[in-house]
Amino acid sequence: MTDRTSRDPRRPRESMIIIGAGLGGLSTGCYARMNGYRTHILEMHELPGGCCTAWERGGFTLDACVSWLLGSGPGNEMHQIWLELGALQGKEIRHFDVFNVVRGQDGRAVHFYSDPDRLEAHLIGISPADARTVRRFCAQLRSFRKALAVYPFLKPVGLMGRVERWRMLASFLPYFNAVRTTITVLMTEYSAKFKDPLLREAFNFILYEKHPNFPVLPFHFQLASHANLSAGVPEGGSLGLARSIEARYRRLGGEISYNTKVEKVIVEDDRAVGVRLSDGQELRADIVVSACDGYTTTMKFLEGKYLGEEYRKLYTRTIHEPGMVFPGYFTLFLGLSRPFPEGDPCTTYLLDEATAAELTGIRHASINVQFRNRHFPELSPDGTTVVYATYFCDIAPWRALDEGPEQVTRTRGGQELHTLPVRHGRGYYAAKRRARETLVDFLEQRFPGIRDAIVVRDVSSPLTQVRYTGNYDGTVLGWQPFVESGERLEELVKKHGPGLPGLTDFYQSGVWATTGGLIRAAAAGRHVMQFICRDDGRPFTASVDRTAPPPTHRVIPVPTSGKST
Repeated sequence: MTDRTSRDPRRPRESMIIIGAGLGGLSTGCYARMNGYRTHILEMHELPGGCCTAWERGGFTLDACVSWLLGSGPGNEMHQIWLELGALQGKEIRHFDVFNVVRGQDGRAVHFYSDPDRLEAHLIGISPADARTVRRFCAQLRSFRKALAVYPFLKPVGLMGRVERWRMLASFLPYFNAVRTTITVLMTEYSAKFKDPLLREAFNFILYEKHPNFPVLPFHFQLASHANLSAGVPEGGSLGLARSIEARYRRLGGEISYNTKVEKVIVEDDRAVGVRLSDGQELRADIVVSACDGYTTTMKFLEGKYLGEEYRKLYTRTIHEPGMVFPGYFTLFLGLSRPFPEGDPCTTYLLDEATAAELTGIRHASINVQFRNRHFPELSPDGTTVVYATYFCDIAPWRALDEGPEQVTRTRGGQELHTLPVRHGRGYYAAKRRARETLVDFLEQRFPGIRDAIVVRDVSSPLTQVRYTGNYDGTVLGWQPFVESGERLEELVKKHGPGLPGLTDFYQSGVWATTGGLIRAAAAGRHVMQFICRDDGRPFTASVDRTAPPPTHRVIPVPTSGKST
């Protein structure tokens, strides 16, 4: 794949360079190999997974991504994608019977059971006056549990023929009313119907953080998936998930290079013919797929060319508007020397304004706290605890405290490394300490003894995310769904495919070619390969990985009371 000669456009395309080893890049590589393309994935970090990652600190593995995995259980097309990628085989999938607990400032708690019967009884018990609204919500949830079986993930709508589209629409007819009434109403509007003040606030935080632009539909979709045992967490955690897909890719014969940073996509005669690396080396291939940050791809690798009017608006105007890109996170990990069995797997705490004011960049006065060893006991020493506390975070206040570059390349032992720590300003480190101490104080009040049990601390901001992934503004998911940016992108991909106007042999994959989380990134790899196979006149093929047995499932109860109340 280092041939420096230009490709004869009449010759079949055989080789492919994929930029980025996140789930989108790994998925693209797997499906490309299933369809006979020679592939080389280039990743600037030393690990696979991108945002789906973990790291070691003092004997603890700090898992920074998967809190739920859509498609982790059968009965839907999402699950088939994970099995084709070898992501879940041989693993135990854990499911908590409560998706999230939301605790108000007064200590009252709402347990969001995904089972609609338990949820209905619990919510009416909190507020009998809201029984009518609760019953309507839970009735829609029951419909969504059935609708998941027909939700399309395996084939992009842009490649469906007329008959296929009609069949897809017909399969949704029994659920039309539930979908119609939940996609047109924002959750902020829906939640305002509740008479109880805690329910009125808590419903906005079902998905851990507040998503002011989300309609009710994704809340139902998530809870329905969880109720169907298809939104659990896989044994081995986030990096384990990425490693499993990487292993599948290697078994299929794919090549991957780490600590390899792309600086430019090489274009000749309006064709993408390869890439130039940070060390000046050039690699050539018949096809280039970018599965990394969309802004870096379009504005740096391609110098803002080949955007056309619509993509140019997305990447030069829309992307800079508030709320168009999914935010980043501030994250605190604590490794604790003893068990804290009273800690729930997942709780969103609603904060007072004084506490929130100490947390730089916070978007909403809330934090999500997970006792992560409940999810992944194999990732911490016996008899210990891992706390994972996060909040949605804007990057601008952190940048205002910064004095240096956000990413650097250094050479060690003759090898370039691209994700090493960088020096920040004093104000940046002071803000991290202040946020860390505020969160520790908050946790100590609710779980006495946490402070004295701390043996590992790890803090990251959206700038940390930029350093490791290069993602625009430290985002973890790219374009926001249900707003102008995400809606427009999906229309463009549906209409034109995942390429750019006027540029041949170039495609985009991963979260910047779609909207949503890990399953969307994985599905994007499948979808882009269906477009490539169409363009090459090849039949697309995919197969389930049979090298390990199917995953098993375990449901873990969450107590409704404890010291954390």
